[in-house]
Formats: sequence, C-alpha cells, structure tokens
Amino acid sequence: MTGYSTSMRIRLPAVCVVLEVILIILFGTLVKYDHETDAKGWHKYIKNHNNTSQVENDFYYRYASFQDVHVMIFIGFGFLMTFLKRYGYGSVGFNFLIASFSLQWATLMQGFFHGMKEDGKIHIGVESMINADFCTGAVLISFGAVLGKTSPVQLLIMAVFEVTIFAINEYVILNVVGAKDAGGSMTIHTFGAYFGLVVTRILYRPELEKSKHKEGAVYHSDLFAMIGTIYLWMFWPSFNSAITAHGDDQHRTAMNTYYSLASCTLATFAMSALVNHEGKLDMVHIQNAALAGGVAMGTAGEMMLTPFGSMIVGFLAGTISTLGYKYLTPILNSKLKVQDTCGIHNLHGMPGILGAIVGAVTAATATADIYGDGMEDVFPDMAAGDISASQQGIRQAVALAVAMAFALVGGVLVGFILKIPIFGSPPDTICFEDQIYWELPEEEDEDHAEMTRVRTVEEKPLNA
Repeated sequence: MTGYSTSMRIRLPAVCVVLEVILIILFGTLVKYDHETDAKGWHKYIKNHNNTSQVENDFYYRYASFQDVHVMIFIGFGFLMTFLKRYGYGSVGFNFLIASFSLQWATLMQGFFHGMKEDGKIHIGVESMINADFCTGAVLISFGAVLGKTSPVQLLIMAVFEVTIFAINEYVILNVVGAKDAGGSMTIHTFGAYFGLVVTRILYRPELEKSKHKEGAVYHSDLFAMIGTIYLWMFWPSFNSAITAHGDDQHRTAMNTYYSLASCTLATFAMSALVNHEGKLDMVHIQNAALAGGVAMGTAGEMMLTPFGSMIVGFLAGTISTLGYKYLTPILNSKLKVQDTCGIHNLHGMPGILGAIVGAVTAATATADIYGDGMEDVFPDMAAGDISASQQGIRQAVALAVAMAFALVGGVLVGFILKIPIFGSPPDTICFEDQIYWELPEEEDEDHAEMTRVRTVEEKPLNA
C-alpha cells in the first residue's frame, strides 16, 4: 500500500478548481433568479395579481419536498453505499463530492432545455433545485456500479458527461416524446442504472478477485448502510411527488409511493428468507430491495393506479429485486463481466423498467370517467383531445426505449473516456480501500483491521 501513489495531489485540486471556476463563470453569465425568487420581480408579480399573497410563492409549496429529496441525495445515497467494510470514507465522501458538483452542472444543463427565457437567461427557483437533485440522483446511481474501483477524478469526469446526457435524455422523453415520468422511473433510475452498468462493463477489471476480500461488509458497516436505507425509504414519497402538480396529483403520488414501499418491504423479507436454505435474512436484500417499490412507482405514481394497485407493484418490485440480488448478480459478473458493486441493476434497473411498463399500461387504460377534470394535470394532451389513451401508452413505451438507448450509448462513450490513464484509476489489487485516497485515524494494526471477536476470559455455559 505504501508503494502506491494516487497522484491526486495535483489532479484532484486541478479538476475541482477548474470545474468550479467554469461553473461560476457560466452562472454569472447565464443564470438569474426567476420571478418568484427575484425581489423586484416577485413584488411586481404581487401587485399585478391582487389576490396573490406571500404564501402563494412556490417556495412554500415545494421547499419541504426539496428538503426531503436533498436528504436522500446526501444522506440516503451516501450512507447506503457504506456497506463496504474498508470504503466508508469513499462512499460518503465521494458521494458528497460528485453530488455537490452535479447539482450545479445540472442546473445549467437542464436550464438550457427547460429554463431558458426570452432574455437568454436561465431562470431558476426552488423547482430548479429539485430537478438538479433528480439529475444528481441518476449520477449517484451510476456511482454505485463503479463504487470502490474509480478515482475521484474519474467520478467527476463521469458526472460532467452523465449530467449532460441526462439533460438531453430528459428533454427528449418529456418534451419530444411527451411521456410522463414525474418520479423518474425512466429518466432517473433506468437511465442511471444502465448507464452505470455499461460504464463498469467497459472498465472491467480482470484481476479484481485480488481485492475481493475487501468488497464485503462487516456488522457495523451494514448498520451504517441501513441508515441510508431508512432515510431513503422514509422520504421516497416526497421524491416521487416533488414536482407533480399541486393538489390531488401530489397527494396521490405520495400515497401510492407510501403503500408501494410498505408492500415492497414485506415482499423483500419474505423472499430473502425463502431463498436462503436456513431461512435467514440477508441484510443486502433488506438494505436495497426494500426500496424497489419507490423506484417502481416513479412513473405511475401520479396516475390513478389505486392504492391496491400500488401495493401490487411494490410487491412485484421487492420480489424481482431480491431474486436479482440472489441469482442474477452472480450471472452478470461471471458471464457478462459486469462488476456491479452495489447491485444497481436490481434496485434501480429492473424496478425502473417495471415502473415504466406499469406507467404505460396505466396510461393506456386512462379514461375521462376515472380522471374527470383531473385529466388535464396528468395527461394534458389527452384532455385536449389531441391523442387517445392508447397513444399515450405508446409514448410511455417509446420513452423507455429512449432512456435505454441514451444510457447504453452514453455509457459506452463515457466508459472509454474514463479508461484514459491520466484520470488515475486505482490498481485491481487495492480497490475498495479507503487508505489510497484518505487520511485515516490510527488503527490498532497496520491492516486496517475490522471488528473481531476477542475472548478475555474462558467462556462457560450459563448453567455451569
């Protein structure tokens, strides 16, 4: 370990400083407050709309959801990846780094497509912050596939390209195709998962077995990861409903996600015990598959899926995800050479596809009798009579194909870019190791020892 130099003393500061300077210049040139954030603009708006009060500002409707999403990004995703016994600093720390960059870059990239006004400026408000966090979520999902095997410089470079591709993909799906995906089953989860899987396949490490003994968890690292799970589980209803229309749409999305997650959790516990020969639970399943219900509800959450329908979707998501961790992940690794550290295919990939399919079916069966006047919020083109329900269902299916195409092509391109030696990829023999990038507190021994059982007195039976 002592003989290896990461060369990060120059590379990482240079990349961080250059990227932030570019961001500051672009923000100074292109970005301004929207009318609900600008002092002059908001008070002018109030005067022009006599019935408007301060509490009508979108901040009071959206900020609570933004807080929840923000917690998910920095605490939920960060701690979920701390299961690696020797990579806790890297999991939380690099999550912090790339999320902080990505949300700034995403504000610009999404602004070019969604927030550019007649004055040539990107107008930003609280909804811009939520959308930027959504984009960041996709990057963090991809991060899960390459966790422990990439340098911080590689991660930042990946974020630069992935955020850009995400913004284009999102624009095509929502504005060109005309699909609905408020909670991001397709734009966030499916895209982020398969982008990351392709990147990690391109970065395949034939000698990774030499670091295999460090890829597992220990008791306390699994407990830390469970903190991330609980935060994500609690706040996922806010994630899916954060940018839906005010009123019944937001209410319904949160409720559908709430019941989907609960049903998913029971399915996960059931399947985890079932696939174990001794009937024991696997903490990997509980940490991850229990969240699949939130992923699967990203597209159809705002639709009239009904509470029992959302529970069925959640149960299916938990089942598929658990079986994926048990049976599919080893096949992907051994046969397809996809080294998926966090199992993002099981948590985000397959449940994301399930969510897209459910969204397509639900949209195709939507009727005016079911939605009434609410059709205008959920399916405005259908409400206007421009398309039929079946055509909206086709749009949803096309959107899934678009998300997959952007993820696969983009992942290949970015994967080959990350193979450039200058970005400082760690050797196969010392992956999943904090010591190569972080100053660690003094350990009890030189091997970064983990929790061990120490016997101080001879153990005797209690009834001796």
